[in-house]
Amino acid sequence: MFKKFVVVLAAVIICTCSFGNVSAEAAWPKDKPFTMLIPFATGGGTDFNARLVAKIMGDILGVRVNSINRTGGQGVVGHTAIAKGEADGYTLGDIECELNMMHWSGLTKLTYRDLTPIALIVSVGGSVIVKENAPYKDMKDLVAAIKKSPGKLKSSGAAHGGIWHLSEAGMLQAEGLKVSDVIWVPNEGAAPALLDLAAGGLDFVVCAPNEATALVDAKKLRPLVMISKNRVSKWPNVPTLKEATGSDWLLDSWSGIAAPAGLSPEMKKNLGDTIKKVWDSKEFQDTMIKAGKTPAYLGPDEFKSFLKEMDENYGKVMKSVGLVK
Repeated sequence: MFKKFVVVLAAVIICTCSFGNVSAEAAWPKDKPFTMLIPFATGGGTDFNARLVAKIMGDILGVRVNSINRTGGQGVVGHTAIAKGEADGYTLGDIECELNMMHWSGLTKLTYRDLTPIALIVSVGGSVIVKENAPYKDMKDLVAAIKKSPGKLKSSGAAHGGIWHLSEAGMLQAEGLKVSDVIWVPNEGAAPALLDLAAGGLDFVVCAPNEATALVDAKKLRPLVMISKNRVSKWPNVPTLKEATGSDWLLDSWSGIAAPAGLSPEMKKNLGDTIKKVWDSKEFQDTMIKAGKTPAYLGPDEFKSFLKEMDENYGKVMKSVGLVK
């Protein structure tokens, strides 16, 4: 009789616990607003990404998502605010590739380990662009020219220490070259660098594919290679660096969604499933592509592994150009 009582009691406890879990999941989201923290100013690319996610997320859940810009410290203030927010499933934020750079440059001790990664939403690798009539028919030709005349060729695409400068530096090292084997000409972004290239003042430019599209379409410039894991749809015949030279070097400019550290597994799943629905939506895909961005998705665990790889690559290449403090 006692054994029978124990069995019945255990079954009641199991059912009660299971019902409690189901109820907790069903209760999310509660009728309370979410907070989307944005580490850069209104009107920029980060703000664009975050507010789009917040808008679609609100539509899906039927709950308001308030977007709040927390700027300062080259992204340190906003990223820190996300990391130190309340881990209740209602606070999240947009994190950017600067997260992989800030601690290496001595701006903060904050790293991706201090956050709960939820999803990668955008990731853009670089591209190597040359003049239409350049003598290099492929990337191997360009590498050979650099090796033949180290310190002669000039390139650009960003300021010193910018994303595309770092991308090029790592690419050169992966090909057995020194960073100093190519003269980097600092520029205020890809647009002026591409014009300099078209005018003959540079030998090549490293930049995002969408930044060079207009001049490539006009037959002024030509893409040699993609510094990314996959080819891009707009240039399907342009190989990746891996395909062209065998190099595994990657350094993406990325954007993702994260929550504060200490988020429960249940809430991580809730937010992860929701952001996946946002990313899959036609509104998100169409808006991003129209804006010239490259949607890319990784779930929580895969995103964390991606952040680890990017963090190591950023640290390695930043050391090579003297930016690590």
